[in-house]
This record gives sequence, C-alpha cells and structure tokens, in this order.
Amino acid sequence: MIAAASAHAPFLSGLLLGASLIVAIGAQNAFVLRQGLLQVHRLPVALFCALSDALLIAAGVGGVGMAAGRHPRLLMLIACAGALVLIWYGVQAFGRALRPHALKADTHGDTGSIWGVLAACAGFTWLNPHVYLDTVLLIGSLASAWPAPWPRALFGLGAATASLVWFFSLAFGARLLAPVFRKPLAWRVLDVLIALVMWTIAIKLLLSFLVH
Repeated sequence: MIAAASAHAPFLSGLLLGASLIVAIGAQNAFVLRQGLLQVHRLPVALFCALSDALLIAAGVGGVGMAAGRHPRLLMLIACAGALVLIWYGVQAFGRALRPHALKADTHGDTGSIWGVLAACAGFTWLNPHVYLDTVLLIGSLASAWPAPWPRALFGLGAATASLVWFFSLAFGARLLAPVFRKPLAWRVLDVLIALVMWTIAIKLLLSFLVH
C-alpha cells in the first residue's frame, strides 16, 4: 500500500500542478470554450491543445529536468526559483479571487474551416510566452526534484493528463460548464483553490530541500 501510494505521488503532484496552471481565464480557454459552445471542430481543437501541452511538458521534463539533475546545486536553485514562481502565481490567483471575472466566449461570426480554426488555435497556444514559462520552465524545473527516470516521467504525465482532461471537458462539456463559468463566484472559489494548491506544492518543495 505504501509503495503504491509512493508510486502515485509524482503523478498526482504533476496532475495538481498542471490543473492549477491551466485552469485560468485566458484567450486559449475562451477559444476552446467558443468551439465547444458552437459544437464545431471540438475534437481537433481539444486534441491540438492537449498534444501541444504534452510536447512542451515533455521538452521541459526531459530537457530542464535532465540538465538540472546532473548538477545538484543547480537543481536546488531551479527548484527554489520554481517554488517562488508558484508562490507568486498563488498570489495572483488569490488576487483574481478578490476581483473575480467571468469567462466569456464570443459565439458570433463565422465558425471557419478546420484549418482556419486550428491556425487560430496554434496562435493562441504557441505564440503565448506564458505557455513556455508554465510548461517548459516551471513544470520542467519542478520535475527535476523527482528522481529520474520514472518518477520524473510520471510527474510530467500527470501534468499532461491535467491538460488533456481540461481541454476535452471544456470542448465537449461547454454547454454544461458555460453557466458555471459565467458566475464570478465560481471563479472566486476556483482561484482560491488554485492559490492553495500552488502554495502547498511550493512549501513542500522548499521543505524537501531544507530537510535534506
């Protein structure tokens, strides 16, 4: 039982971190929500976003994680920097909770061809600098705190799974989720939870290095 729980720990940590980072009001989520409400090109849009995140996460876990793993001091510095970023992200989430907004999707205008929709989706995904900060740098650096290869890979898999579940839920459950997303109170509660998760992960990360 203990061994099984230990094996699931990196996956669950990655899943919680990935969910905390991705569930936020932004252009990409609004775009996916729009396609979900229109019920047009939902599968390719959700799949494109999920696969994009998975590739970036793999690059971060495989690149940043492996590079840091060869240098223990660098690993500690990167992990501490990642923890500080998480703390700041938590502060931002808590700030959003004090000034909640609603996620709105523009459902007017032409639905567009599948290639036009995917081109727009690629722009929202790959031209957003925060995507690289969250996936390659932040998730990659925090993954380096786990031993290679399997615990680190499970951490990345957990983060990628969070993206997969979120984008498909947003695309195919938009009509059910939209009324919730239009309520600022729902975002207030969600942002408070996100802040708590990020702070918890940051504290655990810092304590793990202080103990050792």
